[in-house]
Amino acid sequence: MTPEALERGKTWLQDGKLRPTRQRLTLAALLIGDGENRHVTAESLHDAALASGDKVSLATVYNTLRAFCDAGLMQEVTVDGSRSYFDTRMDEHPHFFMEDAGRLTDAPKAGIEIKTLPEVPEGYEVSKVDVVIRLRRVD
Repeated sequence: MTPEALERGKTWLQDGKLRPTRQRLTLAALLIGDGENRHVTAESLHDAALASGDKVSLATVYNTLRAFCDAGLMQEVTVDGSRSYFDTRMDEHPHFFMEDAGRLTDAPKAGIEIKTLPEVPEGYEVSKVDVVIRLRRVD
């Protein structure tokens, strides 16, 4: 990992008011160290950490991703009941999910217009609307 990636990760953790533990710093550098946004699963981030030579458990990766989300550094995008992706891009934006590859990418905002939503139950308000457009390859 480059010193620049580690410094970016450290700054990112400070922005979220998170203590820069070794594991958090490693995962932060892998996520945002090059300045690009990422969509990762806990498993793919775990694999990247192991490939970088850092020994970190999958449970630690899950807990760290949850801490990053709670700190407002990332958002979780649930594709189905059993699959979550973690996105470093924090503005509201739609996603494409390529079913055959199991890959989540950003989709353009242009062309998406949500005009109305159903009435929500009393005592609740809409906190967020996620748009995930599932794509299937055609032959």
